[in-house]
Amino acid sequence: MRRPLRVAASILAADIAKLGEEVRAADQAGADWIHVDIMDGHFVPNISFGPGTVKALRPHTNKPFDVHLMIAPCDPYLEAFAKAGADSITVHVESGPHVHRSLQAIRALGKKAGVTLNPGTPVEMIEPIIDVVDLVLVMSVNPGFSGQAFIPFAVEKLSRLRALIGSRPIDLEVDGGITPEIAPQVAQAGANVLVAGSAVFKGGTPESYRTAIAALRNAAAVARGEAA
Repeated sequence: MRRPLRVAASILAADIAKLGEEVRAADQAGADWIHVDIMDGHFVPNISFGPGTVKALRPHTNKPFDVHLMIAPCDPYLEAFAKAGADSITVHVESGPHVHRSLQAIRALGKKAGVTLNPGTPVEMIEPIIDVVDLVLVMSVNPGFSGQAFIPFAVEKLSRLRALIGSRPIDLEVDGGITPEIAPQVAQAGANVLVAGSAVFKGGTPESYRTAIAALRNAAAVARGEAA
């Protein structure tokens, strides 16, 4: 069965000085998930949020928190993010030698387990673990910064992953440079969760967030044959 279409608002592009307000605005504007990028300045060349941020933001929305760990090692922090309010925790296949163990640990914490592929990481890397994930995230930019341009090869990678996933109940997510112009390409390739940061928050007002999320959702829905 086809997975439902979701738009995940990435708060990396939000106004950091008023994150709680921004999360509430994204929720009210129609975002299905709140995407939280965790960066350590080591695995990626930037530093963003920690478990304390997730905990502080949790009361501002009931929408799922999609926590993307761009950190290495990740295992020492899984429990902290789970307790802080993450609904799903996604780790990079490149972030350590024991990604299977990490995914098992996430599930043991009662959270959905995701695995991420960087642009240069082949699809084959996750074949051995496909049956222990709830989500596969394809990076369509190099991780670390918001506002980058979409890498076209991600479309082919999504198609191959959709074939690998088959009928398994796994969400296929794409993150990086997603706009209403790119949304149809990734949706046709099989992505059902579209992460958008700059495309959502660039307008700076709740009204602009609602317009941006609706444009992304409609563009993807048309490509999936779910809207005219």
